[in-house]
Amino acid sequence: MSLIALGTVALDNLITPKGKHDNLLGGSGSHFAICARHFTKVSLVSVIGKDFPNKHMKFFQKSGIDTTSIMECDGETFAWTGEYKKEDLNTAITHSTTLGVIENYSPQVAAEQRNIPNVFLANFDPDVQLEFLKLMKNPKFVGMDTMNLWIDIKNKSVKKLMKKVHLLIVNDGEAKQLTGESNLHRAAKALRKMGPPMVVVKKGENGVLFYSDDHHFAFSAFPVEKVVDPTGAGDSFAGGIMGYLSKTGRVTQKNLHQAILYATTLSSYNVEGFGMAKTAPLTMAKINERLRDLKKHIMPVV
Repeated sequence: MSLIALGTVALDNLITPKGKHDNLLGGSGSHFAICARHFTKVSLVSVIGKDFPNKHMKFFQKSGIDTTSIMECDGETFAWTGEYKKEDLNTAITHSTTLGVIENYSPQVAAEQRNIPNVFLANFDPDVQLEFLKLMKNPKFVGMDTMNLWIDIKNKSVKKLMKKVHLLIVNDGEAKQLTGESNLHRAAKALRKMGPPMVVVKKGENGVLFYSDDHHFAFSAFPVEKVVDPTGAGDSFAGGIMGYLSKTGRVTQKNLHQAILYATTLSSYNVEGFGMAKTAPLTMAKINERLRDLKKHIMPVV
């Protein structure tokens, strides 16, 4: 079944120990969609400025992503300049952020897209996420992501949204920030009590933890030897989970295992290149090849 996602479309300027690149296509919605499209049809809801390069829009469309609900407004496209240091590739240092057209953005969804059954709220202002969700008609399955900034400055909105979704995806730091728990298992359990029936906690190179009332399990990460650019890894991960679950149309323990393994596979490709250099040309054959390799090296802890 098809999938619709709200998320940012951005221009990224990145510095890592492997080099420097400007005006890369980025944003939570972009990274999410480019990975989810391998499993199902994806519609992306976002906003861009007049300065957004046409080549990026053509790239979305060539990749099979429905751009009908990407608005073009007067002003600058959301842009982020960040850096990763060699000693800590898990933490981005923000040098500058240009909010541009997302500052006053009110999402619009085409009438024919409002009945799409699977909905994902990629990292965005939680008030905008709530506004978007209200536009959708009886969605079957809703997932969400957030970040430390929104947990800090819009905590009430984040927690309100958590009560309306089926799946919450956060990293370990965000899980601890939301719950005040230092132990990740207790944090995941506390997040479940805050609303979402299913909780996924990303632990970077240490893997992922899944928690629900019925079962919980953990997987290790794919061993990436050469990390080039971590930007968008979490969004690629979310694209793998939501894309696969949307394809199957059934949330079973077996499908959750497979979805998280696909998510882990896609995020491992993401970090091996700048922007979408590694995820954009991927085929299912290449994804499945790495998935098989991943399965050889890990065992689930159920």
